[in-house]
Amino acid sequence: MTYLLARRRSPWATAFLLLLALVGIGGIYALASGSTQAEATAPSASTTQIDEGRKLFLEGCSTCHGLNADGAFQLDGTIAGPTLIGVGSASVDFQVSTGRMPLAAPGAQVERKDPSYSDEETAALAAYIGSLAPGPEIPMPDLYDTTGITPEELALGGQLFRANCAQCHNFAGEGGALTDGKYAPSLTETEPRHIYEAMLIGPQNMPNFPDSTLRPEDKRAIIGYIEALRETPNSGGIDTGRLGPVTEGIVLWTLGLGALIAVAIWIGVKAK
Repeated sequence: MTYLLARRRSPWATAFLLLLALVGIGGIYALASGSTQAEATAPSASTTQIDEGRKLFLEGCSTCHGLNADGAFQLDGTIAGPTLIGVGSASVDFQVSTGRMPLAAPGAQVERKDPSYSDEETAALAAYIGSLAPGPEIPMPDLYDTTGITPEELALGGQLFRANCAQCHNFAGEGGALTDGKYAPSLTETEPRHIYEAMLIGPQNMPNFPDSTLRPEDKRAIIGYIEALRETPNSGGIDTGRLGPVTEGIVLWTLGLGALIAVAIWIGVKAK
C-alpha cells in the first residue's frame, strides 16, 4: 500500500503544497504587519483637530516645509525647511510653543521668543504633523511631574545631568557657548515639559535621548535635579551667574585690583 501511494504522488503536488504554505505564511505576516503599522500611525487626536492643524500648516509653515511637510528648497538649491515627516508631535510642540518656530530668518542659533500660536493652535499643528508618520509624542504630565521625588532620585538625576548635559548647559544649568555662534540655552526658566521634549527630539545641536538611552524615570530624575538647582540658595554670596571659576576669578580680580588702585590713589592724595 505504501509503495502504491508513493507511485501515485506527483512531484507537482509537493511543489503545490510548498507554494500554498508560503502563500499562507506570507498572508499572515502581511496582516500582522498591516495591523501593527495601523496601530503605530493611528493619530490620537481627533480628525477635526488634525484638519485644523493642516490648515494652519498650509497658511504659516508650508512656505518653508513644503505643502506636504516633506521639505522645500530655495532657488539657489539650499534647504528652506527640513522635512517634518516622522519628527512627531513632541518636536512641533517644543519648537512652536517656545516661539522658535516660525523662524523669521535663518541664523546660527534659533532663539526662544514669544510664541506666535495659541496653545490650541499649537496642539492642532502637533496633531497634524504627528498624524503623518510615527514619531516622538508629546509626553504626558506624569512623566515630567516631579512632585514627591525622592532624594535618591535627585541624586541619580544629578549624576545623569553631569554625565550627559553639563558639558553644554553648565553644571548649574545656566547654559554655555558652543562653536560658530551657537550656544546651549539656560535651563533656569525652561518648563519641565519642554526639557522632556528636548531630551526626546534633540533640537538643533543637542543629541536626542530616546527611552532606550535614558529611561522615562531617568528623564524625570534629571528634570527634578534641574528644578532643585533653581531652588538651591547660594550660601557663598553672589553667584555671578553660576558660570564657574573663570567668571568668579574675573570678578575677583576686577573688584580686587580696582579696590587696590583706589586705595593707592587715596594714599597718594593724602600724602600730598
